Amino acid sequence: MSKHILGILCSGRGSNMQSILAAINRGQIKAEVGIVLTDKPQARALEYAKSVGIKSVCVNRKECQTQQEFEEKLIAELKAAGVTLVILAGFMRILSPYFVGEYRHRILNIHPSLLPSFGGAHAHRDVLAYGTKVSGCTIHFVDECMDHGPIILQDTVPVLDDDTEETLAARVLEKEHILYPRAIELFVDDKLELLDDRHVRIKQ
Repeated sequence: MSKHILGILCSGRGSNMQSILAAINRGQIKAEVGIVLTDKPQARALEYAKSVGIKSVCVNRKECQTQQEFEEKLIAELKAAGVTLVILAGFMRILSPYFVGEYRHRILNIHPSLLPSFGGAHAHRDVLAYGTKVSGCTIHFVDECMDHGPIILQDTVPVLDDDTEETLAARVLEKEHILYPRAIELFVDDKLELLDDRHVRIKQ
């Protein structure tokens, strides 16, 4: 089977992207990154990708008339790069059923909470406000609903009494940088089996 080609979508600094690239470089993930896409021209992920010789493109949502036009441009770039697996790494846009349909069961996302709890854009704030004692991160397949698809991997961190959003986020991010490469490794090694629209089995 030919090597998987990853397309990484980011909106910010791309720290998870960097952890994925490091895992590829050390041989953990047997794949290559074909393209890095952002929706924001100022995203630091663009410059980092360029600095290590990876094609990087901004598809600015503000320059597109509709969500459909925006996603058509994203898909065109992904297909031109031969992408077989789409990685959402801090991509702050909700993808429509049209996009999901183009790459069904081939889109992974990371979320900084233990889904199904505390979905959405403010997970750390919501965790602290609720008073839960444990948080963490989740890697899942993307479906048509936000932060909803079948869960692949999760890991936990304690929520400390003196935590702020920033300190909790930093501790969760350390777990993200370990867990996301592991989930991608499982995918490209064909170790993930979708049993139904909710359950993922990791094959031995």
